[in-house]
This record gives sequence, structure tokens and C-alpha cells, in this order.
Amino acid sequence: MQTSPSFPVAQTDEASAPARGGRLVVDAPTRMFHWLFALCFVGAYATADGEHWRALHITLGYTLAGLLALRVIYGLVGPRHARIGLLWRRLAAAPDWLRSIGRARTLSGVNWRQGQNLLMALAVATLMVWVVPLTLSGYAIYNDWGDFIGGDWIEDVHEFFGEAYLAIVLGHLALIAGLSLLRRRNQAQAMLTGRVEGAGPDLVKRNRIWLAAAVLLAAIAFAAWVWPESDGASSSIQPASSLAAKHKHLHDDD
Repeated sequence: MQTSPSFPVAQTDEASAPARGGRLVVDAPTRMFHWLFALCFVGAYATADGEHWRALHITLGYTLAGLLALRVIYGLVGPRHARIGLLWRRLAAAPDWLRSIGRARTLSGVNWRQGQNLLMALAVATLMVWVVPLTLSGYAIYNDWGDFIGGDWIEDVHEFFGEAYLAIVLGHLALIAGLSLLRRRNQAQAMLTGRVEGAGPDLVKRNRIWLAAAVLLAAIAFAAWVWPESDGASSSIQPASSLAAKHKHLHDDD
């Protein structure tokens, strides 16, 4: 019995074919932290001047500090891809990379891609660390810490950190735009969708959308708690309206 010749059928290699929608590399909680951070800072910066928005400014500042605390906790006990230790290990490679520049005989011998990644990691780490003096100096202003020391230098310190934070944010955005042009790929896509183009397995196995929703609700609840509905009882975090009134009273005295 003669059989017809068989021809090989083209099959798709899942390992080499691009994954549908790209690879998942950033989970939903991390992206939620990122965008809430951005929203709080932009809102706080925009409302820094003028007594009418003072309560909102203070509330957003407190929320920014609360988000940092949650992000640190998530970075310590969360999944491996969200660990803060990964960021520090990337930064720890900076000395070796700088020494490699001195050893390279030509510019083409330098691993510039690693240098770009180091710059990105440095920007992210600075944005997180800078929240501490920024919010702490703001807290000092509205709780009259300057009365014990004298002078208005705390306000100058707070303004300095605010302007410096804005400069870091703009530098971060410029770096993303520059790398997007250089690599011909949208470097902001991972923080928008959590995915990047290309083949390979997902680095994030569980997206944890429920946890991202919980972070959002926690931020809203915290802001609502800080935002006053009455004159409020004294606490370690004073109601924003009383702080705004106190700030206005200080300016009236001047």
C-alpha cells in the first residue's frame, strides 16, 4: 500500500514566539504604589502655595509617607520580583561597572546598557529615600518644631527637598524618554501594563490585582482619616484643617 509523502507541518515554538500581550514583569501592587506615589507628589507640589489648598497639601504629604511605609513592607515580605533587595543589589554593582570603564580600551568595550540600568535604579532609589526628609520636614513645619529652635529654616529645608524631588522626578522621566528612543521600545510600558514585549516566561507568576485594590482602598482610607471632618482630637497626626489654620495663624503673626 503506497502512502502519500508526508510533509513537515510548521509548528510554533512557544519558547521563541512572543508571548501574547508580552511578558508580565511588574505586578499590580507595585504599579499601584508607583502611580499613587506620583499622584500624591504632583498633587502636593501643585497645592504647596496658597492657604486654600493647605489641608489637601498636608493630607497628600501624609499619604505619601504612608505609601512609602507600605512599599517598604511589601519590599521586605512580598514576592521576590518586588523585593527592595533587588534594587540594592543592582546599585551595589555600580563600583564594578565604574572600574570596568577604566579597564575598557574603547568606548565600545563598556557595557553601557548596565550603566543605563544603574541610572534607572539610582533614580528609583532616590525617589523612595527622598520622601523621608521631604515629609519629615513638612511634619516639622506644621507641628511648630521651629519654635523650639528659632527661625524659618525648616520651611527653607522643606522647600529645598520639594524642589529637589521635582528635579529627580523630571530627571527620571527624561531618562525613561531617552532610553525609549535609544532602545526603540517604550520603557514606561512595564509600569503601565505590567508587561514588556518579547518572548520568554513571565517573571511575575501572580499579578495580585486584589492586593493592588487593597492598597488603593488603604490609601483612600488613610487620606480620609487624616482629612478632618471636625476639629478632631489631638494625635500624632493632627487633622489637616487644624494644621492649616495653625500655619495661617503663623503667617498672620508675621
